[in-house]
Amino acid sequence: MGKGANRGEGATECEAPMPTFSWEEIQKHNLPTDKWLVVDRKVYNITKWSRRHPGGHRVIGHYAGEDATDAFRAFHRDFDFVRKFMKPLLVGELAPEEPSQDRGKNSQIIEDFRALRKTAEAMNLFKSNHLFFLLLLAHIIVMESIAWFTIFYFGNGWIPTIITSFVLATSQVQAGWLQHDYGHLSVYKKSTWNHVVHKFIIGHVKGASANWWNHRHFQHHAKPNIFQKDPDVNMLHVFVLGEWQPVEYGKKKLKYLPYNHQHEYFFLVGPPLLIPLYFQYQIIMSMIVHKHWVDLAWAISYYARFFVTYIPFYGVLGAILFLNFIRFLESHWFVWVTQMNHIVMDIDREPYRDWFSTQLAATCNVEQSFFNDWFSGHLNFQIEHQ
Repeated sequence: MGKGANRGEGATECEAPMPTFSWEEIQKHNLPTDKWLVVDRKVYNITKWSRRHPGGHRVIGHYAGEDATDAFRAFHRDFDFVRKFMKPLLVGELAPEEPSQDRGKNSQIIEDFRALRKTAEAMNLFKSNHLFFLLLLAHIIVMESIAWFTIFYFGNGWIPTIITSFVLATSQVQAGWLQHDYGHLSVYKKSTWNHVVHKFIIGHVKGASANWWNHRHFQHHAKPNIFQKDPDVNMLHVFVLGEWQPVEYGKKKLKYLPYNHQHEYFFLVGPPLLIPLYFQYQIIMSMIVHKHWVDLAWAISYYARFFVTYIPFYGVLGAILFLNFIRFLESHWFVWVTQMNHIVMDIDREPYRDWFSTQLAATCNVEQSFFNDWFSGHLNFQIEHQ
């Protein structure tokens, strides 16, 4: 149990003596209304502050009752800057006799991973090539230009329309991979520039929401392939995944669909509908409900640009159908790449693994080649952008 005085939110680092806590006590604070976590053996009460967390309350709440040191370092480029905001949340530290890790996590793996990361940083392996990302953006713009010129020069017949659809679907997929890197704040040293370019690409080039993407994707990386924490494995009762979920559905006699045939209807439901229907609805509702007006303005600029470009060739209804066909094609590509790191890997309830093991369990690398890197947005090395 905790020892010392004030354990409430608002304690400061300069208080003496510092209250100490056991892991048994800390693990009790993993409720929606009571959240503590540990970073570098310091104990923080994030219950109230989590609602103001820039990355969303869920992603930080997923580590309630756990050591979050490596997760914090992975998600925050300037860790010293973040510490300034953490000081008012400090309530104590781990008792001296307590290990740095909870639930018997392998400390040797953690130490090896941290040493490996320092070595990689010293070798400048995380240093981005700005020209590389500029060329990626340039080739997206070139594809969009070729698409417009194809319709302008050859007309709106079936063959030019299909060719243009595939070109625009390719540009949309590539824009999705590009915004991913800016969303991870991995291109520029200053987070502000990453955020600005991220909003431009995901908003103006793709018509989506940066806040919506951050909210989903950060949770995915915080707890990949873990039910109720990774939104990417929330199948809305359409599919059942892993070994635990089918058994659980069987015990509860939940049968919304014929799951014994899900391998047959997957390609009829998943790839065709994910982006055109589910994501589109979710993105629009997210921007409106959460009042992300800047994201909405960027998204509107995309649709305005698209319809101004193609309504003269197809009319209003034709342009809408044309856009949805592009989304339909894009969705197949997106599902094929992203699900390589989900469906074929272990999907289960919270196993409370260390950070490195958590990321490795959701990593399904594919053979490296120039085409594979381009096709998958170099996400085929999933572990490397943790």
